[in-house]
Amino acid sequence: MKFKKVSISKIEEGVLNEDAVSASNGLIAVSDGAGGGGVFAEKWSQYLVDKLPPSPITSFEELDSWIDSIWEQFYNDCEAKAKEQQDGLFLKKFYDEGSFATLAALWSCNNEMRWMTYGDSVVFMYNPKADKLDYSFPHLSDFAKPPFLINCKDPLAPEGFATGTFPFDKDCIFFIASDTLSHYIMMIYMAVHRDIFKQELEDAIEAHNKNSNLVKKALASKQVNFKKVITKLVNCANHPGNFKKHIEALIRRGLISHDDYSLAVMFDQ
Repeated sequence: MKFKKVSISKIEEGVLNEDAVSASNGLIAVSDGAGGGGVFAEKWSQYLVDKLPPSPITSFEELDSWIDSIWEQFYNDCEAKAKEQQDGLFLKKFYDEGSFATLAALWSCNNEMRWMTYGDSVVFMYNPKADKLDYSFPHLSDFAKPPFLINCKDPLAPEGFATGTFPFDKDCIFFIASDTLSHYIMMIYMAVHRDIFKQELEDAIEAHNKNSNLVKKALASKQVNFKKVITKLVNCANHPGNFKKHIEALIRRGLISHDDYSLAVMFDQ
């Protein structure tokens, strides 16, 4: 198996990339640190992907047990860092809110690809011969909903957990993307196959949010070869500079929102 990964911050100066990616030894993962609440989101996302077990997490109970076994070390380390800030408000924010992140992971084991997600980072399988994309996320319009987030100090919600399998196929590309990049990938696939996804696209447009404008742009754009869309992204993985240029081009075309962008890839080609 071959592995690639790339993660970049928002396209602006002096911002922190709160995402984390992992890709090696039969496991790829993306964690999207949520900086809208709490503190240390970038540390929590990195901690989660670093601590992932080598065997798949296959149930909510397993995820809950795993988080229960790792959170305390992170909490204690970050509590000490917060105290060093000489800022009582920063420490209070950590005590009150903790740290937040999504998590998506895919394990290769026994000719099966087992995935789990908590939040809106998405696991994909793409078959270029059939031009068929499978994904872990329910609907395009669901990206507008607040995501479920793993907190370093609070209980998990069972409804935030999802798991499943993809059959292993050496012709397929398996990858995980953070939410904004995932929205772009799913949107373009649906726009290319608009006859099949007519209702999904209409629902996303009728939501009248920032993603609605992206969908309108995608539908108004010149039809693309979706295989080339995926090939471009995979070729940019492991090359942050090229990946950034590609994202900048998508922003200029009005096809992707402003965010951190992360991608982890696994393939056997």
